[in-house]
Amino acid sequence: MLLATKLERIFLFENKGQQLTLADPDRSFSPQAVLNFYANTYPILVTAKVSAPEIKDDSVQYRFESVMGTKG
Repeated sequence: MLLATKLERIFLFENKGQQLTLADPDRSFSPQAVLNFYANTYPILVTAKVSAPEIKDDSVQYRFESVMGTKG
């Protein structure tokens, strides 16, 4: 018998050199909506984009990547 299960979604981003893992606030949210949800808590996410999903360790991982350039 074959069973289909939904994989857990995990959202990752790097802030000040530390990788943070964010829980899925609502499965009905699109990845972009999750990004917008967390942008209220983490202002660096206001200018971030969502990477393509990657299946890893029985979860679907999305990475929020900052699109801001660095000065120098």
